[in-house]
Order: sequence, then C-alpha cells, then structure tokens
Amino acid sequence: MSTPPAPPFRSGFVTFVGRPNVGKSTLTNALVGEKVAITSDKPQTTRRAIRGILTRPAGQIVIVDTPGIHKPRTLLGQRLNDLVEQVLGDVDVIGFLVPATEKVGPGDRRIAASLDGYPRAAKVAIVTKVDAAGRDDVTERLMEVDSLREDWAAVIPLSAVTDVQLDVLADEILRLLPEGPALYPDDVVTDESLEDRIAEIIREAALEGVRDELPHSIAVTIEEISRREEGNLTDVFANVVVERDSQKAIIIGHRGSRLRDVGARARAQIEPLVGTRVFLKLHVRVAKEWQRDPKHLGRLGF
Repeated sequence: MSTPPAPPFRSGFVTFVGRPNVGKSTLTNALVGEKVAITSDKPQTTRRAIRGILTRPAGQIVIVDTPGIHKPRTLLGQRLNDLVEQVLGDVDVIGFLVPATEKVGPGDRRIAASLDGYPRAAKVAIVTKVDAAGRDDVTERLMEVDSLREDWAAVIPLSAVTDVQLDVLADEILRLLPEGPALYPDDVVTDESLEDRIAEIIREAALEGVRDELPHSIAVTIEEISRREEGNLTDVFANVVVERDSQKAIIIGHRGSRLRDVGARARAQIEPLVGTRVFLKLHVRVAKEWQRDPKHLGRLGF
C-alpha cells in the first residue's frame, strides 16, 4: 500500500482585532510560546505591527499584533489607526476578539461590521478569557458573537492564560492559510530587533501602575546596547520620553524610587533576552506634546 501524500505546507499572516484591552498581545504571546508583544492593563499599549511567528510541522503562522482600533485624539492615534488599516488589508485571516467577561457592546459591533472592508481575509471569531467567566457567560457570549456576522469560518472560545483551546485556534488558522513555503526560519519567533524588544520591555515596566493619562505619553528610545569585554555584562542606555515636566516627576518618583523600580522590572526581562547580566541606565526626558508633533513622531519611530 502506498502512503498517502503529506498535506501541503501552509503559511501566511493573521491579525487579531477588537476593542482595546481584549487580550490581543496576550494571545499573540501564548500562541508563539514566548513574549514578543508587551502586555498591560492600559488600553492602546501596542504601537507597532509586531510579528510573532508560530512554526508547526503543517505550516507557519505569522501573527501581526496591531494596536486596538479606537477614535484617535492625536496624530499618534491617527497613525496607529492607519497602521491597523494597512495590516488588515494585507492579512489572510482576521481573528475578532471579544472577552467572555463582558457583554458585546456597540464598539464590538462597529469593529465586526468594519470587517466588510476586508473581503480577502477569512474571519474567525474568538471569545477570550473563558478562564475568568462562568459557563453561562461563555455560552451567552458565543451566541452574541456568532450573530454579529454570517461569514465566520469558526467561532472559538479560549483562554490564552490557561492555554485552553489554543491548539484548536492554531489548527483553524492553519487550515485557512494559503499553501506556500515557510516565510521565516523554524527557530525565529519574531522579526523585532533586539533594540525594539528592549525598548518595549522598558516601556511596559514604565506603564505599570501609572495613571490613565500618562501611558500614551510614554515612549522609549535606546541610545546604546554594548557587551563589556570583561565579565558577563551588557550595558543598556535608554531614554524614557514623556510630554510634560509633571509626567517626568511621576516616572522618577520620590527620590528616584519609581524609576529604580522600572529599571529593576525591565532588567529582569532583558537579562534572559541578551543572555548576560545587564547594567541598565535610564534617563527621563521631556519632548513637549510629542504625540501631536510630526517631527517628534518621526524621531521616535512612528
């Protein structure tokens, strides 16, 4: 008896959409199996289309993690929305996320309806955070989400925190991708540079515990990353950029206590990434209203 031919290898791009803070970055990290996107309880944390890469024997999924879709109030906000639009036009699969813990609202309905603008992509509805909701809530959410569109390729409940049904989602996305070769080598999990990943880790540490108006005002730039010739040590010099002097005071804290905490939290995540101990020097500087200034945005990489 001849063995049946192996199924064709599939590869392509998927992105997750939903209101801010529905768990897009957490889901990206869980699928990839490594932290490639920062997570925060503050909405609008993600600012770039970070690619996470999941390679399996049957295919390769390239996850483009975008900012949440929102009503922009600044030039930065507008550029983030433009980025989402561009990504949505290029992907093979769009996963629409709704948390099991909250009823479907007008924002969800608006985003679900906007997917009409991307006829090329297959659409999958994903109910997240099922670990934090009761069975009745999950059932109700699945019914609400299912009724939002008639063209869902699948409706999948899952938890990125406890890994429930993550494999089901990965299998479904692979099934919907076009046949084609791997786009990245097997051992690559992101196309973010080391510099970008370190800047994002510092920004995540700086976001923890700050008031609502501050997160959008924080940006991080890397001045230098260098390995010392003697000893197992890497020097990292970085700027934490804010928009006002009052924000600078918040980031630094009483006698520098908050900035030290930020440095300690960031260093704990940077060290495994670079494979050595890290000397991290953070400098807080003010760039007035940078979110509204095209020159500042360009310098900060937006």
